[in-house]
Amino acid sequence: MSHSLHPRPHLLAVATAVPPFLLDQNTVVERIKRLFGRSPELDRLLPVFANSGIGRRYSCVPLEWYDAAHGWADRNGVYLDSALDLLETAARAALRRTHRRPEEIGAIVSVSTTGIATPSLDARLIERIGLRPQVRRLPIFGLGCAGGVIGLSRAAAEAAMAPGETVLFVVVELCALWFRRDDLSKSNIVATALFGDGAAAALLSTDGAGPEIAATGEHTWPGSLAVMGWEVADDGLRSLMSIDIPHLVATRLGDAASGFLARHGLTLDDVDRFVCHPGGAKVVAALERAFALPPGALDDSRRVLRDYGNMSAATVMFLLERLLALGRGNGPDWRCALANALGPGFSAAFLTLENR
Repeated sequence: MSHSLHPRPHLLAVATAVPPFLLDQNTVVERIKRLFGRSPELDRLLPVFANSGIGRRYSCVPLEWYDAAHGWADRNGVYLDSALDLLETAARAALRRTHRRPEEIGAIVSVSTTGIATPSLDARLIERIGLRPQVRRLPIFGLGCAGGVIGLSRAAAEAAMAPGETVLFVVVELCALWFRRDDLSKSNIVATALFGDGAAAALLSTDGAGPEIAATGEHTWPGSLAVMGWEVADDGLRSLMSIDIPHLVATRLGDAASGFLARHGLTLDDVDRFVCHPGGAKVVAALERAFALPPGALDDSRRVLRDYGNMSAATVMFLLERLLALGRGNGPDWRCALANALGPGFSAAFLTLENR
């Protein structure tokens, strides 16, 4: 294992939050049929809902909201209000779990790619939750699904450079907000079948109990900008996703992960917990192949996908919340965990935790 000049930060707590409106997958399918009208094209696309591995998700707006047309200003206004509510809920829960006060936080790192906020979300949280005026801020945009792992990595770097300080990491994604009711493209229907809304907060410090964040890293494949991302349209953000993503995960991720681990004196055999962002049912199966895991090894990822959908960057934090619970004697022991997610770039993000 490589050694750093800075002490390693501990992941003290993770807390998650979801908005109030539950979207049952079967109910969503019926609403889609009503909105678009039955057609051979829609009939061809509808099986993606049944094959998604998702039973329910949560939305910051009720299902009826999607019946009407909404432009940029309307959608982004909902984003700002809902994102701040969710982040406040998650941040306060993380503080309660660690018995720490808002004024003890020295830095805040925020991640979101599903709305525009200037001033950024972290600035809007300062007075809302009682952070010090001197708190250091790092807002990050554009990471997509990789944002949970990369953002947590940046928060860990902040904590390592300021020993003893507490760093707050917050992430929120309101993916469902950008459903486009006049777009019968495959990308829009797939996004409608997969994405949900959620948020999370984590506290990190070199001073405190919890697994150590031992190593972080990223890998961006050349010539892959078109694999996933957002396209700006007049009425909002249009999801772009290549059909090749599961194949890319199955064939290329393993080598990238092995290279990352090797740079830190580890191999895949040293990892006894895989914390993988579940982009979708096919992606989870591809992840098992990429890491040479037996079928079912990533059932935690499948359960989060089933119960919450793909919440983009926030999703991996729901898995890390469960991982911390296992470290408190509530499940199988683990010593080394590898967290990973993939996002626009096309990039893979990695983070290892050691449970001593």
